[in-house]
Amino acid sequence: MLFGEEHVRRYRETDGAEGHDWLGTTVLILTTTGRRTGKRHSTPLIYRKYGGDYLVVASKGGADAHPAWYLNLQANPEVGVQVLGEKFTARARTAQPAEKQEMWREMAATWRAYDDYQRNTRREIPVVVLEPADGQAG
Repeated sequence: MLFGEEHVRRYRETDGAEGHDWLGTTVLILTTTGRRTGKRHSTPLIYRKYGGDYLVVASKGGADAHPAWYLNLQANPEVGVQVLGEKFTARARTAQPAEKQEMWREMAATWRAYDDYQRNTRREIPVVVLEPADGQAG
């Protein structure tokens, strides 16, 4: 099973032929800029297409702290995204309360454990909307 840096490497080498389809769902590669170091960090994340945007969940398996990639995009919302062989820049934002409920349902439909993760933490798990830069992605 692919995981972490190996997942990112194989995904990139194969334009997602290895790593996009993962455990019954789909994965993209999100690249953020480190809030302290300024270095680029890439993370494989379950996603769902949502209109012209992409949704990911900052679950960290239901841990009580946000994942580092989420903290990074809060500091710098300009991110890189790879979906299969398509690479584009996007602006990341946290879903607002009025829209989150529907988005959460979409994400929980693709990865049922998200509901368990939310039940097991006091933290409100964010849904992140990746809005492709004008003219990019489809």
